[in-house]
Amino acid sequence: MPEETFAETKSSPSWQLPALVIVGLLAIVGAYTGWNASTKLDSTQKAVDAQVTAVKQKVDQDMTGLKDRLTQSEKANTDLQGDLKAVTKKLKITEGQLKAARQETTKVHEETAQQLTALDTSVKSELATKATTNDLKTVDTKVGGVRTDLDTTREDLKMARSELGTLIARNHEEIDQLRRLGEREYVEFTIAGKNKSQKVGNVTVELRGANEKKNLFSVAVTVEDKRFEKKNQILNEPIFFYTSGTRIPQELVVNKVAKDQISGYVSIPKANVQPQTKSGSGR
Repeated sequence: MPEETFAETKSSPSWQLPALVIVGLLAIVGAYTGWNASTKLDSTQKAVDAQVTAVKQKVDQDMTGLKDRLTQSEKANTDLQGDLKAVTKKLKITEGQLKAARQETTKVHEETAQQLTALDTSVKSELATKATTNDLKTVDTKVGGVRTDLDTTREDLKMARSELGTLIARNHEEIDQLRRLGEREYVEFTIAGKNKSQKVGNVTVELRGANEKKNLFSVAVTVEDKRFEKKNQILNEPIFFYTSGTRIPQELVVNKVAKDQISGYVSIPKANVQPQTKSGSGR
């Protein structure tokens, strides 16, 4: 019998082709998903970068504003320190003037007490050594003079004093008493009419207003072409001011207020004139 030849034919399983298709699809889907994710990541990165840039710009603006405000605060602090130093310096000057005025007042009181003691000793000595009637009459006259001076001094002490220690006259009689002391010159004045001005001594005084019920007044004072105002001043309260080359202030005092009218005086220290007189004599 002839030999039969069988050719072995291998066939692929039926599931391989669909598997390859599925793997291919999965690969395509994976590639698309990766590309889509990469695209979204780039977009997200750009958005984050934009937000970071905006935040940085905002922070830079805020820092610039803070620096400007800090600079302004430092300048304001420097200005305040300068004003404080100026006020402190002015306060020290005022305290020094007040201290000097008090010392001068104490010295005047001591000199007055010494003079009264010397007069009293002299009178007692004369009474002890002289016994004639004429001598006694002379001594009595001197005693009467001493008593008069003592009474005048007591009346002076009853007057009010300013913050610089000067006596304040409340009427014409007290102004005459101050004139007798010989320490100052007194120029009296009366201004009638609102906004009326008058030359008083070496200054010009203008009445700006008067309140008779409350005893208040307002004036404008011109000293050597410099004008300043004082509003709602009370009676017998001195207004101090200086003229060029003087160390002791002049005083403007109003001791009477009527309807649209004031009366008072300007006191000028004689010590302010003495240095000028000496320098003018060529010594």
